[in-house]
This record gives sequence, C-alpha cells and structure tokens, in this order.
Amino acid sequence: MLDDEQGKSTISLTNEEKETIIRFDQTQSKASVFTYNKKWQKHLEKRLGLKPIEENEFGGKEYEVEKRRIPMPRAPRVGRKFTEKQKIEARERLSKARKTRKLNKVKK
Repeated sequence: MLDDEQGKSTISLTNEEKETIIRFDQTQSKASVFTYNKKWQKHLEKRLGLKPIEENEFGGKEYEVEKRRIPMPRAPRVGRKFTEKQKIEARERLSKARKTRKLNKVKK
C-alpha cells in the first residue's frame, strides 16, 4: 500500500472491488454484513441502529445483524398477460369511468 506525505492511502478501489458481502451459516443466529456502499452503511446505521464492528482504510465497514432480519430472496413479479380483447375492454371501462368522474366533479 502506498502512502502520501500525510500518511493517507493513495490507492483507491475500483467499483468492482467495492463489494457487499452478507455471510452467515447454520450454527449462528447472527449474520455478518460487509459493505463499501455508503447507502447501505447509512441504512444499517441510521435505520437499523447498528454500529460497525470493524472498518478498513478504504471505507469498508462490517456489521453484525440478526439473521431473521435478512429477508429471503423472492422471484421477480410477473405482470398479468392480457389478450387483445381484454385490453380493449379494459380501455373502454377506464374511458367510461374517467368520463363519469369528470361529470361528477363538474356537478359539485
């Protein structure tokens, strides 16, 4: 590692090297979260009230969190598939509802 005259590190990490790692096993109730991401660090500290247990000179911080607070990954939601006929019917219903709403506003 190279240092400048003030003793600060002059080596910086690439975006690919600035990773976030969530690590846990079956034997412990806590998980380890290590991240360089400032948004994650802010979330963990401000919103969850965690304190870093370790920091490195490149801005990475490690936290311990209960495993139950880490949600299981979910499959992405897939939108409903409409037939052309269903799209036309929905368009007509929406148009009619908008006209009715506009008329009701004018009456009041």
